[in-house]
Amino acid sequence: MNLYFIKSQWLFLIQLATLTLFLFGIHAYLTHYFFSDTVFFFSLWQIYLFHFLITTFLFTIVNYKQSKGNPPIFNTFMLGTLLKMLVALVFLAPLLLAKTENKEPDVFNFFIPYFIYLIFEVFSLTKLLNKK
Repeated sequence: MNLYFIKSQWLFLIQLATLTLFLFGIHAYLTHYFFSDTVFFFSLWQIYLFHFLITTFLFTIVNYKQSKGNPPIFNTFMLGTLLKMLVALVFLAPLLLAKTENKEPDVFNFFIPYFIYLIFEVFSLTKLLNKK
């Protein structure tokens, strides 16, 4: 492994862990305060663990390709984002196929953090590509 890869990976993981803990805390507070009587299909820790792992995986692949000097980073990111969306649909499949009446709170519970993580990922990758 090269030092550039390891340094940028650790920096990203620290920032992602901080973001995850911050968002999880706010989300848990808001859910408890405003939706205390609602039973959700997925618990918050499952949603945030999914987002943390999938974002780390995609960033690691792009970071590794960047550190090796492979130029088509944008194609890798776009393919990874497409796969990320497919994996998200697989993750949500039990909810979408369930016979529950109101699925909207669960879908919002998942996709609001999804887009925040996506924005963070794009920002981090843009920063990574501008450094090199």
